[in-house]
Amino acid sequence: MKNIQLLNKIAPCGTDLFDKEKYAVAENIENPDAIMVRSAVMHEMEFGSNLKAIARAGAGVNNIPLDRCAEEGIVVFNTPGANANAVKELAIAALMLASRDIVGGIEWAKTLEGTENVAKQVEKGKSKFGGVEITGKTLGIIGLGAIGGMLANAAEGLGMKVIGCDPYLSVDAAWNISSTVERVATFEDVFKMSDYISVHVPATNETKGFLNEKAFGMMKNGVRIINLARADLVNVADLKTALESGKVASYVTDFPTEETICVKGIVAIPHLGASTEQAEDNCAVMAAKELIDYLENGNIKNSVNYPNAATPRAKANRVCVLHENIEGLASKITSLYNGDFMTKTRGKYAYTIIDTDVVSDDALSATKAFEGVYKVNII
Repeated sequence: MKNIQLLNKIAPCGTDLFDKEKYAVAENIENPDAIMVRSAVMHEMEFGSNLKAIARAGAGVNNIPLDRCAEEGIVVFNTPGANANAVKELAIAALMLASRDIVGGIEWAKTLEGTENVAKQVEKGKSKFGGVEITGKTLGIIGLGAIGGMLANAAEGLGMKVIGCDPYLSVDAAWNISSTVERVATFEDVFKMSDYISVHVPATNETKGFLNEKAFGMMKNGVRIINLARADLVNVADLKTALESGKVASYVTDFPTEETICVKGIVAIPHLGASTEQAEDNCAVMAAKELIDYLENGNIKNSVNYPNAATPRAKANRVCVLHENIEGLASKITSLYNGDFMTKTRGKYAYTIIDTDVVSDDALSATKAFEGVYKVNII
């Protein structure tokens, strides 16, 4: 029996995929074999010796200590694309919220409660909440992955000209983007050419705070910015200055902070990007399937800290070795066994799968003793 701990509420359509005869799934489990998580912050957590995998029901993994997990032989999965449509739809709404003071108008309309001739007062006061139309405007998208690509296609359907930049765009993702979306070489090109900018990139050392004074200075006057990706992509102090000067006309974010709520020109949405029934179900199902395939077959798909590696079972036993990517180490490991094997690498980390009919105690002990081996799982 394997134990799956839930750190957040996970949709039942996902947790129900675990065979009740093989798995126990609950919140209160000590030293689990795997963890399912959404937004719970795990950086200060201590992980038990049984923990083999963590599945994030969503795309972002900044709440999980990826390198520490890798060095403890814990594979971290996410669910790319499972919530993409939900975020795309919110991005379309954000285009409208950035263009017209819909939120301000709604709040003002509430103040008319109890007054006479509301309809007449609405006609007198509505001019304060005017805006612009998106048709014919240029939308620049930074990050053309699952979400950015879907938004690009949808925005073209709404009559916008769309340009985009993504240095890491995969071939599969590119096939799904309209051929009329113009690819530009740099983020700077997006800054200079766009009336609207929507960012869909992870927060990395390269992207944190990249929307800053220098970036705003390259942009058109009155640019409207949408950030449904991560709060720390933006330097908030520089943003406020740009809003006050009129360089940035509006900023819509899905990540409110103490610095961005109740600021004129900022629309702060309470992290609703993936908060649809369909997205939560899709993420839960994908996360559960990833864990089941890993725990039962040793296959890795959609890992964010180890290489993807999947192969059909060829022998009675499968030895799964999570180790440092050290030259010659995989050969030393596989030389101890008689069987089929594969090794995949990802930067500093590597994963070796060995299918064999016999796993001797001596081979297993020798494998665990090699410097650079983090964890060995037998299936």
